[in-house]
Amino acid sequence: QVQLVESGGGLVQAGGSLRLSCAASGSIFSITRMGWYRQAPGKQRELVATITSGESTNYAGSMKGRFTISRDNAKNTVYLQMNSLKPEDTAVYYCNAYLTTIGGKYAYDYWGRGTQVTVSS
Repeated sequence: QVQLVESGGGLVQAGGSLRLSCAASGSIFSITRMGWYRQAPGKQRELVATITSGESTNYAGSMKGRFTISRDNAKNTVYLQMNSLKPEDTAVYYCNAYLTTIGGKYAYDYWGRGTQVTVSS
């Protein structure tokens, strides 16, 4: 079994910062990619940022320059530093890992339960 546990969400004023963390644990053989997605009320889940095991990153356009994704491969942990937060960043943020389990043949997507980020104006 694989678990992804997010932390670091909360309430912050516009212009403030938050740092999210997500630790993956369980029967993990290798993690190809980790990332963050978010879902605001009434909207579809959208990409925030991803990072590969080789630390290649990809950001959604509106997050570039404000958010920074990083990763600690030894700890199977991914971070999301969010600066200059805006009310429209309010959403549930979900951690994602595309990984292969011990004894597994293929990689699959796994998801955390999400952490709420609320930005007040």
